[in-house]
Amino acid sequence: MGVTYVKGTLTGPNGQKEMMEFHVDSGATYTLVPDGVWQKLGLVPKRRVRFTLADGTRVDRSVSECHLALQEGDGHTPVILGDPGDEPLLGVVTLEIIGLVLDPFKRTLEPMRMLLA
Repeated sequence: MGVTYVKGTLTGPNGQKEMMEFHVDSGATYTLVPDGVWQKLGLVPKRRVRFTLADGTRVDRSVSECHLALQEGDGHTPVILGDPGDEPLLGVVTLEIIGLVLDPFKRTLEPMRMLLA
């Protein structure tokens, strides 16, 4: 199994921008923004959420919102406000908001098959 990275630009509530490289993690629910970055963008915690890590450990983290632009599209998304040492992750909620899915064979982001039911 391979690892996929994509570049994206985050925009904070006052128009501050930060470009970074995200690890696309199809097992992560929300996108994670590292500690120093979310502070530069002026993001503020809106709520606390309990997450389960891959090893089963549970952690509580603050969640906010910002705009994320990728080459394939953009949208407004919830984001985890990372702790020191956390790496940027692109989660499935953000991918779905933008209308993308990770192709597990080509390791690329592809347009999602959209359903209206």
